[in-house]
Amino acid sequence: MTPPDPPTSPPPAPLYSPARVRELLNRHGLRPTKSLGQNFLVDGNILRAIADAGGAAPGVPVLEVGPGLGVLTREVASRGAHVTALEKDERLRPVLAETLAGLDVNVVWGDALDFDYGSLATGTRVIANLPYYITGVLLSRFMHAPAVLSATVLVQKEVGQRLAARPGEDNYGFLSALTALHGTVRHVRDVPKGAFLPAPDVTSSVMRLDFDRTRPLPDPAFLRFVETALQHRRKTLRNNLRLAGLEGEAIDAALAGVDLPPAVRAEDVPLPDLHALAARLGVVR
Repeated sequence: MTPPDPPTSPPPAPLYSPARVRELLNRHGLRPTKSLGQNFLVDGNILRAIADAGGAAPGVPVLEVGPGLGVLTREVASRGAHVTALEKDERLRPVLAETLAGLDVNVVWGDALDFDYGSLATGTRVIANLPYYITGVLLSRFMHAPAVLSATVLVQKEVGQRLAARPGEDNYGFLSALTALHGTVRHVRDVPKGAFLPAPDVTSSVMRLDFDRTRPLPDPAFLRFVETALQHRRKTLRNNLRLAGLEGEAIDAALAGVDLPPAVRAEDVPLPDLHALAARLGVVR
């Protein structure tokens, strides 16, 4: 008689499954660190949606910030992208050595705030579940890195609303203006708390920012002017500029010169009008 085939082990659970994430954490003696914004994605549909929206494809250079256990990293790299992953938490070295084995991933250990974004390959696309506590700073770094074409990122839903807001809308502020000055943004999808382990305190959104590299980078003086103008949302544009040290009479004359009412708020003013105002005040040419 032919002996029966030996029993086969079931295939391992996918890396994004909650059971696999818990097993990895327990086996390596790890606990997610709230101060580093460690909330690991455990929803395969959302992982695939992020990779699709981000343009992960063979040969595409991709930057990821905060790979964590390598869940999103693995999804992106498995599509043939060349991934550079920035990770601050040295405890994750053995985990990433395991979960990213055999994939085209270069893990750079260190703080993403200290990384030289000018060293990235031309045509880089950011695809990342960003640490929420430094989202705004990182987005600004991506915007100012000429090699970065787009950023598809998981952010807090309220941050996503601010990114996409336009003048006159409730969520409009400096981050909205900064995004518009560098390109365009679109909302991909919302992500419920239960898609992460551990679950964060907030709902998240996947946003895609596309940077128009045919434009020159915005004048730093104008960026400072816009930030000043939007500094205090409940104050008028005139009062914000007065707080920054500009003379009231000069502000009044400049407002009149660009047909803006004296009591206008900066969050209601389109960026071309703000630029015209800044020019009249001698802030920019």
